[in-house]
Amino acid sequence: MPRVLCVDDETLVVEGLVLHLRKDYEVHTALGGAEALKKLKELGGAAVVVSDMRMPGMDGATLLHHVKQSFPDTTRILLTGEPGRDAAVSAVNTAHIFRFLTKPCPPDQLKVAVEAGVAQHRLINAERSVLKETLIGCIKALVDVLAITNPIAFGRANRVKQLAMEIAERADCHQFWQLEAAALLSQIGYLSLPPQLVEKLYYGETLTPEEQALASGAPQLATSLLDNIPRLEPVIQILNAVHWTDEQLARLGDGTIGFGAKILDLVLSYDALIAQDHSPGVAVQTLRSRASRFGERLIDQLAQQVGASAGSAVVREMPLRSVQPGMTFMQDVRTSTGTLLVPRGFEVTQLFLEKMRNFGADLLNQTVKVLVQTQAASSTAVNS
Repeated sequence: MPRVLCVDDETLVVEGLVLHLRKDYEVHTALGGAEALKKLKELGGAAVVVSDMRMPGMDGATLLHHVKQSFPDTTRILLTGEPGRDAAVSAVNTAHIFRFLTKPCPPDQLKVAVEAGVAQHRLINAERSVLKETLIGCIKALVDVLAITNPIAFGRANRVKQLAMEIAERADCHQFWQLEAAALLSQIGYLSLPPQLVEKLYYGETLTPEEQALASGAPQLATSLLDNIPRLEPVIQILNAVHWTDEQLARLGDGTIGFGAKILDLVLSYDALIAQDHSPGVAVQTLRSRASRFGERLIDQLAQQVGASAGSAVVREMPLRSVQPGMTFMQDVRTSTGTLLVPRGFEVTQLFLEKMRNFGADLLNQTVKVLVQTQAASSTAVNS
């Protein structure tokens, strides 16, 4: 049953709204703006919010503006006894309301407005679901190309995505699809670079001026590729903001773009330090010197996450042919001629296993060190 929140500082008005709507909707009430925002947070949102305009402390336009910021999918209806020009302008400009209703509001008019609001909420969510599935399909196709052509970049993208989403979860940012997409696509610009150059970038080696010029063009290539995918603007903005100065990034605040860019930049910086053989502890401590860019809270959440995951895995040795999805290589895997197939830190995927079938018997029998996730890591011996 669709959820509707009715807000008014007069108890009798709220009770009247409930009386007219309770047969068709799950109706909740609040006697003011602050109480309404608290209730929405507890409920996890609502399909429709119906709010009075004139309330002490926080008027309806201000409340619906906050609702728009925190729950953008919620349809907002303003109920007012004084439909004056100023109230209308304020509500439209700040809260982007869906309907105006005037007091006293006939029950049939109220029901029609709420029904239309619920339909609008369903439409927005259906559109978002289709959009997300379409975008994820496009992104998966691009990432699959990256996996085939450049396993180093692909492995890093997967690691970055996993850690970024874990930190987002710790920060109570669930279903952060824009960040997930940006993390997966963070290495897509490397498609244009020679594998040897990508390897040097991965290990933080010194580049020649020519190599530096090539590497500096990778972000622009990524933007050019992604510009062809409709509705991917938030993802592109996050990817671009990673390269901004501290001051520019700070001006974005902690909205979708700013917060996503800070998490992604933090995780990319951490992964780069790990690739250069720094321990997790040293890497986190190094990043604390850049707290003005990332914020102490995000760095603390990174430290907690890498600390939590450190005790849930064990290093084992096995033939390359025996590795399974989810395992992580703890060493570079190279051909007999020295060509890098996968770098240390690469997480085994099903796609990699399919590609591995083309390896020769000598390579498949090669013993490799892998990190295996386990619930009993603390009691399992580590093979060295």
